[in-house]
Amino acid sequence: MGRLNLLIAVVLSIYSVGVVFMPNLAFAQLKTNYYAKTCPNVESIVRNVVNQKFQQTFVTIPAVLRLFFHDCFVEGCDASVIVSSTPGNTAEKDHPDNLSLAGDGFDTVIKAKAAVDSNSRCKNKVSCADILALATRDVIQLSGGPWYPVELGRLDGFTSKASNVEGKLPKPTFNLNQLNSMFASHGLNQSDMIALSAAHSVGFSHCSKFAKRIYNFSPKSPVDPTLNKQYAAQLQGMCPRNVDPRIAINMDPKTPRTFDNAYFKNLQQGMGLFTSDQVLYTDGRSKGTVDIWASNSKAFQNAFVSAMTKLGRVGVKTGRNGNIRFDCGRFN
Repeated sequence: MGRLNLLIAVVLSIYSVGVVFMPNLAFAQLKTNYYAKTCPNVESIVRNVVNQKFQQTFVTIPAVLRLFFHDCFVEGCDASVIVSSTPGNTAEKDHPDNLSLAGDGFDTVIKAKAAVDSNSRCKNKVSCADILALATRDVIQLSGGPWYPVELGRLDGFTSKASNVEGKLPKPTFNLNQLNSMFASHGLNQSDMIALSAAHSVGFSHCSKFAKRIYNFSPKSPVDPTLNKQYAAQLQGMCPRNVDPRIAINMDPKTPRTFDNAYFKNLQQGMGLFTSDQVLYTDGRSKGTVDIWASNSKAFQNAFVSAMTKLGRVGVKTGRNGNIRFDCGRFN
């Protein structure tokens, strides 16, 4: 019986290890040269499309970047956010939290997919999820951010439901605990979270997302006291009460078209647009990191590349858990 019990224990131990590390097996299959034999020019093909879109409109930059975040945080990095709704299914993109995703992000991926598939060697070989990951790296570099190698080998997911979005995306009102908790659920630590928050260095926000901070913060203080007074006045000027809900303003008041560490310098001056931005400086647990990256651009860029690589591994689909969509906007 002793040997039998030992054998059972060993089997259970092996099984439990398999269960514990199973989530890692998918992203372990990712590699930067995944398409070296099947579509060796995929990166240049995608980059050319991104460049063309960027020349048409700067919105391409924040649109693609935000699309990637919203994709990875719901069901993982599997291009499920790009799928269109059908009469029988309301897809992720039509959840209220995703309605503000700019069409230029979707258009970039769809056009890049068409360009890739127009190459006979690459046709139906490259996933929409990988194209989005590559396009994200390219828009970051185009706006002044770092270039970094992108791990590839993701498949496209089989599911896209608006009901799966609820509670999965960070809100502009989040405090540090809420931010850390949400990012930790994806294997991202506080440093990753702070680095990724700097995506707010580029892009726009509708006034409704921060109106409470400048008009109805609390009974004693209509304006959030952590907000720079001059900046608050500027925001009120750009976003008067009852403003057209379609009006959007720059998230970074200093260098809105450059991906840089000015985001952290703004936080030091009380110029974070969202509560979830400014809390990174007002909370002592994250303030030190903000101070370091505000004065050291290279340190920030290194941390951002590390965080983006980790984000790109979230919920990756491989094997039977995904496929390569012929059309990024609908399932095969």
